Amino acid sequence: MPRLREVPKAEADEYTRGVYRLLFGERDPVAEPGTATGTPGNWWTVFANSPECLKHCVDGFAFYRSKKRKLDPVLRELGQTRAGYARGSQFVFSQHCKSLRQLDVAEEKIRAIAHWPVSDLFSPLERALLAYTDCLVLQGGRTPDAVFDVLKAHLSDLEILEFTYITALYDMHAVMTKALKCEFDDIEERIVEVSGPHESFVDPMAFADRQKD
Repeated sequence: MPRLREVPKAEADEYTRGVYRLLFGERDPVAEPGTATGTPGNWWTVFANSPECLKHCVDGFAFYRSKKRKLDPVLRELGQTRAGYARGSQFVFSQHCKSLRQLDVAEEKIRAIAHWPVSDLFSPLERALLAYTDCLVLQGGRTPDAVFDVLKAHLSDLEILEFTYITALYDMHAVMTKALKCEFDDIEERIVEVSGPHESFVDPMAFADRQKD
């Protein structure tokens, strides 16, 4: 379950109840979880702890999906999906694979996002955007000029700014969802010590030390 309290419908403010109604109908999403996309829906009920924060996030969703955006939605979703994969958020990755599918992107291409550097399914611009996404998520924004040169050759400054903002926004969502254990990121830590066959500890490097002697 999420690390933070979920806000039930009865305790939600007017704005949050409106959001709940759109996503869950008349159900209390804490007592009866589940959304139309198959997620538990607890991202919403956790963020409802701060209605102002929830509204800020919803406004961000409206921003990137607005018809006023100049960036091609497929390019946008490539960045969001890769951001989820690179950050290790199963929730963000899963949701935006579905968004790409809704935009009629081929299944083979969606699967290739995980290994894009060795795939020939992406155009030069798409490869540059995927590389840029990795720079944003994995390098903290440190981006080689060669990557940016390709972006500038194909996109306007406005489109690059939109892509940068939206991709970084979804990196944030991936980080927060993992930290709070919401949705599909409510998973056990897999990097833990694996028990040895004996209770007594034997230093595996002791053999190498003996060879030095």
